[in-house]
Amino acid sequence: MTKINLEFKRLTCLLLILTSVMMGISLLPRAGAKISIFSIDPSSGFVGTTVQLKGNLTTSNGAFEVRFNETMILAGNADGNLVNGSFVVPETTAGNYSVKLTDVATGENDSQIFTVSTSYQLSIDVPQSPKQLQEGDSAFISINVTGGDASQVYVANVTVLTPAEVAYVKTLDLASSGSGTRLASIVYPNDFSSDATTRLVGIYSVFFNTTLSSGSFFVGLTNSTEYHRSQMVDVKAIYKQNENVTLTIAGRDTLDSVNLTADDSGLVHYANFAVPINASVGSYMVSVASISSGPTVKLPLDIQNFTVPGFDVNVTARNLAGDFVPNVEIRSFENGVSVDNATTGSSGLAVLKLEIGNYKSQAYFKSAMVGERDIEVADASSVDVVCNLTNLGVKVVAIVNGNPIAIPETGVFLTPDNLALMTDINGMAVAHSLLSNATYTLNVSRYGMPFNLTTVPQLLIDGEVVPWFNVTFTCPVLTLRLNVVKTYGQPIKSAVVQIQESLGGIRYVGNSDDNGAVTFNPAFGKYNVRILYNGIELNETVVDVFQDQNVSIYCELYGLNVSVHVFDYFGQAFSNVNVTLQRENSGEVSQLTQADGTATFNNVIGGSFEVAVYLNGRTEPTAAKAIAVQDSTSVQIRMDRYVLLAGFLVDTSQLAIALIIVFTLVVIISLEIYRRRRSKPQKTES
Repeated sequence: MTKINLEFKRLTCLLLILTSVMMGISLLPRAGAKISIFSIDPSSGFVGTTVQLKGNLTTSNGAFEVRFNETMILAGNADGNLVNGSFVVPETTAGNYSVKLTDVATGENDSQIFTVSTSYQLSIDVPQSPKQLQEGDSAFISINVTGGDASQVYVANVTVLTPAEVAYVKTLDLASSGSGTRLASIVYPNDFSSDATTRLVGIYSVFFNTTLSSGSFFVGLTNSTEYHRSQMVDVKAIYKQNENVTLTIAGRDTLDSVNLTADDSGLVHYANFAVPINASVGSYMVSVASISSGPTVKLPLDIQNFTVPGFDVNVTARNLAGDFVPNVEIRSFENGVSVDNATTGSSGLAVLKLEIGNYKSQAYFKSAMVGERDIEVADASSVDVVCNLTNLGVKVVAIVNGNPIAIPETGVFLTPDNLALMTDINGMAVAHSLLSNATYTLNVSRYGMPFNLTTVPQLLIDGEVVPWFNVTFTCPVLTLRLNVVKTYGQPIKSAVVQIQESLGGIRYVGNSDDNGAVTFNPAFGKYNVRILYNGIELNETVVDVFQDQNVSIYCELYGLNVSVHVFDYFGQAFSNVNVTLQRENSGEVSQLTQADGTATFNNVIGGSFEVAVYLNGRTEPTAAKAIAVQDSTSVQIRMDRYVLLAGFLVDTSQLAIALIIVFTLVVIISLEIYRRRRSKPQKTES
């Protein structure tokens, strides 16, 4: 007893200790997510680099700050505990710097290192394309160093390499801003040696300390690389003082050629040439060459091309119904001369390159001209060309009870275009953009079986082109005789026969007559046939109706016989008990068992049933069994719970108990008799 009390006390103490620990833990403040920087991307770069920072904050939805070398560069609120923001590396010298993320509410922080590298940049101020520098012009060159060493003196060697591969070098000191940034500007050729010029046509390459950074600029003869009609072409070239030159502008033909004289500075300047109003879209060449004695020889030569680019004119081809038409060739003419052609794509769009002027455009479809229009071009523009093309609408119907019903999934093959169409749920199919004066043949079919071949000579109404030309086809009506019969050919009368077109949804219903026959007049097609009797399906099949048909439908599940044999635990027949045969979601039929324990059900329609046996006076079945009837069959139901004894119904368990009791009594009595006989005294003979 003492030992039990001791164990109980130990267990009680252990429980008290665990309870105290759990309560203490529950009273402690819950720790939030620990502050941290997941990543800074990139982790190194130049001044001005955009850096993406991702991290975690202790305070949910709390305020945060990001400092770069203790200078705040980003602030905001976390999304939950997530920090996701970007900042730009500020102006500073090269080196390693701390990027610190701070939780404003708790003061906690985490940091990572970002490395600032020195950046060397060279830029050249040139006109925006298509404008360009001309001979004799100057180029402004800028040098920029960021992230440099504040204590270091930077010297820039700017080298300009001319088209003749002559190099000119200028050395200059870069002024420091005290924060690692150094700037300098220089003008070529003004700030270089006295013989530096832009007198040659071509590319001038510029280098900052040879390899730190580089760039280039182009010097040409004209002030632009593109001119439209009527625009003035400005030409400059550098030669010797008062030197005579010839300037030529040529394309397919020579457009202009003029002799000029350089001024006192050696500049040849000509701005009196206007691009002709009939100039074609394309490339033109400008050349200048000396014609003086002791001429200036330039290498490369003073030759440069410019273009007359034309404007983008978007031409959209539409048919008479307003639909886009692909594969239409748009041909444009100016004064009867072809200038540009283009073919429309899937959206009906073709892009022409046309200069300022008036044009006649023609639309060709399958080698036939189907439309034209005049186009006036002053700038980039968009126009439509209406083509004499017609949409062919095909509708397929069937006449049911005097009303037209749309038939989907009907094939229509159109020649000579070899176009395969299929009617939609509304029985419609459309062939877009057909030549109105052509002859077309339409082959109409269902399930691959043709039922109509029609030729349409022209898609015209009263000789006029129309946006839509519509044709309606009616499916032929055929005769379908269905004979509803049993397995061995006996007719089934008063059966409900339903037929429904597999795709069109057309439905017909009838009843078989005394001969088991029913006749329909369905439209051309394929039909699902269902045979019902008293709401029970006897058969379902598919019948093709592409011609008059006479078809027998055999119903193997009709008129079956089902015998139910009921017997007790020992196999004795149960007579005069109620047996029911019930179909799911349908009524039931009942029969009493005969002397041999059999109940017979005639003219049963096959399917799934439940067989139930009811003893006299009882509403709940004593035994039940699920069966599937596919043909005439016999079913056995054993009443294991009961035994027939001398005509009386006895519960099997009660009979077993009674037998055990009787057997026990017999054994006891036998043992008692035996004992008494053994204990009786025996007579002794004298």
